[in-house]
Amino acid sequence: MKIEHWLYFYRARICALFKQDDRAVENYKLALAANPSFSLAASCLGHHYASRNQVHLAEQCFQQALRINPKDAISHFNIGFLYERQRQFAKAIDAFGVALELNPKLDRAWYGMGLAHAALNEHESAAKALEKAAELQPMNPHAWYGLGMAYHTLGNKQKLAEIIEHLNRFDPKMTQQLINETSAGAR
Repeated sequence: MKIEHWLYFYRARICALFKQDDRAVENYKLALAANPSFSLAASCLGHHYASRNQVHLAEQCFQQALRINPKDAISHFNIGFLYERQRQFAKAIDAFGVALELNPKLDRAWYGMGLAHAALNEHESAAKALEKAAELQPMNPHAWYGLGMAYHTLGNKQKLAEIIEHLNRFDPKMTQQLINETSAGAR
């Protein structure tokens, strides 16, 4: 059993941990060269490029990971995240949708989908996605904040009040931000 690709992979992770970016990239590439079907290395390399705002290279790596393993929900999410960062919201929604078909419990895909729908002024769809994100991660203040903003935009004061009450139980600072934001543009 060959383990060379794992050695390069872990070396890359350690280099990334110590902010040795060029060495991390080199070792991820060596891991992929040692095992071209090593989708985790392609995905991690994509994360590395994304964190350096090298979107095109990140997308290539995530696409490579998907060619290796088309049923990898995380890689579909990663592609969606890249599209969202590029303000390609419809493409992001499609990618998040594929990720959720493969893993309906992927809360960050629900969250990303909610934000993308909100950016397209599709606030009912945003609320549905953000409700699911908040259900899966009940202590995620960002999901609750986004959900509150969606209900505010929809004019549903009762739901907004319920969200404010819930959010205040564990994140008073974000609750105050939501109150300030929705009071400034109160309907």
